[in-house]
Amino acid sequence: MIDSEAMVETRARTLTHRLTIGALWAILTPLLILPIVAIFVFAGRGGWSTFATTLRLPDAQFALRMSLWIALWTSVTNAFVGTFTAYVLSKHRFPGRGPLTILVNLPVAIPTVVMGTSLILLWGPIGLLGRYLVPLGFKPIFAPFGVFLAHVLVTFPYMLGAVKPVLDELEITYEEAAYTMGAGRLRTFVHVILPALKGGLFSGTLLTFAHSLGEFGATAMVSGNLRMQTQTAPLFIFAQFEAGQIETANAVAAVLAVLSFSIFLFLLRFTRKPAREGA
Repeated sequence: MIDSEAMVETRARTLTHRLTIGALWAILTPLLILPIVAIFVFAGRGGWSTFATTLRLPDAQFALRMSLWIALWTSVTNAFVGTFTAYVLSKHRFPGRGPLTILVNLPVAIPTVVMGTSLILLWGPIGLLGRYLVPLGFKPIFAPFGVFLAHVLVTFPYMLGAVKPVLDELEITYEEAAYTMGAGRLRTFVHVILPALKGGLFSGTLLTFAHSLGEFGATAMVSGNLRMQTQTAPLFIFAQFEAGQIETANAVAAVLAVLSFSIFLFLLRFTRKPAREGA
């Protein structure tokens, strides 16, 4: 009798387990999986030759190169600026530190279109600074430098969020020992703090690169979407969709998706490695 009740309970648990897993697949399939699959289905409709021909288009190659270069320089810039900001906010106490900590994280909470608008209002021809700089020949808006500024601004919190928690948890005793042995702040940072930041810097740089690669809102505002001048890959995809060139748009979208997946999988493998080693 007891065995029979246990078997019924086990079957009920198995049924509940299967229903739960089935419900999860039913939700995620149209929400996440099918949209990603659709990119590659439409990109490959014309066959490999059409796909390769599309990627050889000068406009498509320029847009992909532009996105990769902007993402690269954005990552390098934020690696320095973000690490410096995280270090000052973590290791120094000064008036206004709390509000400044909130302020540097704001770009992740504000829509990127709004951030792009703020750059136009600052650096544009009638902006707070632009009205004085544009007559001198410095025109960042609707130019590659403006796109770079927009990407640095909207991706800044990703590097900060990866580095600052490591600095906050770093044992102060290591730094104190270095100071006791006569090391200055710079030598202590290079030989004690920087090695501890290796993981945070690596993951922050990859996150920044991946986010910059797909950035659209702020880029659309400050770039002007100028063909072969400021058009990044996301803007090229949007322009091709508007023109009805679905296969061209999807070919570039597939390349961006593969790049993003590769970065994500690499980051996932890197961040899981310490856990496996500790297990």
